[in-house]
Amino acid sequence: MIDATFAPAYFEAHKQRILDDYFTLVGFPTVGANPRHLGDCSKAVAWLMQFLKPLGFRTEALTPKLNDGLPVPLLFAERPGAAGAPTVLFYGHYDVQPEDPVDQWKTPPFTPTLIDGRVYARGAQDDKGQFFSFLSGMKALIEAGEELPTIKILLEGEEENGSYVIAKLLPELAPRIQASVLLVADTSAAPDDRPAIIAGMRGVQHFTVTLTGARQDLHSGVHGGLAPNPAQGMAHLLASLHRADGSIAVEHFRDGIIPPSEEELAFARESAESPEQYQRETGCPPEGGAEGVDMTMRNCFEPTIEINGVHSGYGGPGSKTVIAASAIAKISARLVPGQSPARVFEAMERHLKAHCPRGMKLTLSEVFEGLPGFRLPVRSPIFRLAADVLKEVDPRGAVFRWEGASIPVVSQLTQVTGAAPLLVGFGRESDMIHSPNESFGLDQFVRGMTWASLILPALR
Repeated sequence: MIDATFAPAYFEAHKQRILDDYFTLVGFPTVGANPRHLGDCSKAVAWLMQFLKPLGFRTEALTPKLNDGLPVPLLFAERPGAAGAPTVLFYGHYDVQPEDPVDQWKTPPFTPTLIDGRVYARGAQDDKGQFFSFLSGMKALIEAGEELPTIKILLEGEEENGSYVIAKLLPELAPRIQASVLLVADTSAAPDDRPAIIAGMRGVQHFTVTLTGARQDLHSGVHGGLAPNPAQGMAHLLASLHRADGSIAVEHFRDGIIPPSEEELAFARESAESPEQYQRETGCPPEGGAEGVDMTMRNCFEPTIEINGVHSGYGGPGSKTVIAASAIAKISARLVPGQSPARVFEAMERHLKAHCPRGMKLTLSEVFEGLPGFRLPVRSPIFRLAADVLKEVDPRGAVFRWEGASIPVVSQLTQVTGAAPLLVGFGRESDMIHSPNESFGLDQFVRGMTWASLILPALR
């Protein structure tokens, strides 16, 4: 009989083999948004196919023809299971964020390094560590001869850049990926490290804004006071997105928002971290967003507009007295249920054009209009089953969380497959995903294996 001791014992018995495989996977620099790494993405998919085939999976690498974007391969695998059992679709992503800024890494970003029980590398957690710990738990069950449901696996290489390929392939894939349950391992535990069942996530939208002035950089003494200054103009333009109290100033941005129920809000507050915990984790107080709105609402149920990067002119040592010819900014928005991504983008575009500084040209590019946020019913049968299983992983039991982060394709997969989504992951704030020195603890890896080893038999 499989219990919570099975996966930890398997890990200890096969530790070197598991770590060798994990390190190999993480070592592929699979930055799916960068054309230079397209070959690395293909190599990672080929390696994953070789990992899955001995476990009884039929595997296939799928790449669509695109008019724009990169043909980053999608891995689909399927293993027949027990007759009459539900079908499980497992989703993850093998692409990672860029490693920049490289000079802030303490270890090489694509050379996995084990230090004090934690693996440091880009993708060590997000999402290679999370999904590979699940696959390792599944492998342990298969090697033990455990009877499992039919398992289908989708691993994409563009989650960090909009999921263009999977969106293109979904209509064609739809008949093949029908399932009863959609499992996702790309989320976090509660702040106290209790297992968390994700009952909702925000949607996401992102684009690039460019302001252009003169044909070339100009001498700031000769042209100061005459030429429009895109760097200065960008500062004014970005500042116009929010009011002085931190609330969003874009007209119609908030149209249609569906507020949380009292039950959802109570569950979310039960698992929320305190302001003091947040400051310990991040080094800053939780003072972003609108004044007067509590921390849980701002993090779980409110939309945001964030500036992800601003670039213009000279940034090196010393002084270079120029008026830059252009300035660019990377902007993202997190959306909540009820907001239409198309209408939100229209509102953003109208606002930016209306506030474009005089004498400058504004353009929007690299537009990902995005997908909406979603919330799931906390009383669903699949959540009750997950709560029972997670109590074996941690005697304290599970909590419900509504994550501020986004996995855009989850809502699409839910609609296309008819599957009940179940998002459980074991990330921590200290993992520093999307930042230099990303890491994943071996204890977290084993918890991911334990979750897989318990939930898959429970779904037979």
